[in-house]
Amino acid sequence: MPILNVKVSANRSPELSRQIASLLLDLTSRILGKKRELTSIAIDYVHPEDWIVGGKTLHEQGKHSVYFDIKITDETNTKAEKAAYIAEAFAGFAALLGDLHEESYIHVEDVRAAAYGYGGRTQEYRYQHPAS
Repeated sequence: MPILNVKVSANRSPELSRQIASLLLDLTSRILGKKRELTSIAIDYVHPEDWIVGGKTLHEQGKHSVYFDIKITDETNTKAEKAAYIAEAFAGFAALLGDLHEESYIHVEDVRAAAYGYGGRTQEYRYQHPAS
């Protein structure tokens, strides 16, 4: 049941949104083993003139950037899986956007099962009551 909040330095387009969603759905299901049908993705576009790294806009630097966080239930993925996910996500965004700034961030956030849920039920409740 992960949720991904994505900020990308680009002009909004339905095609780019589809490509980002496809990339993240693939990585999230393939590497982290999360169910595609329970994965949510929210994408915000930030114009490169409004994204500043080291005192200069990305537009001035001729680069793109991305920041996204993904919330997953704690203890459901290994360090190696999370490292592979971050590496492949960075490479995937570099392929989509072009010259990706090194200062692009991906945050895999382990959230306690008792403090995280959807549909009005926590992940801990779902674990304790699998038929619900």
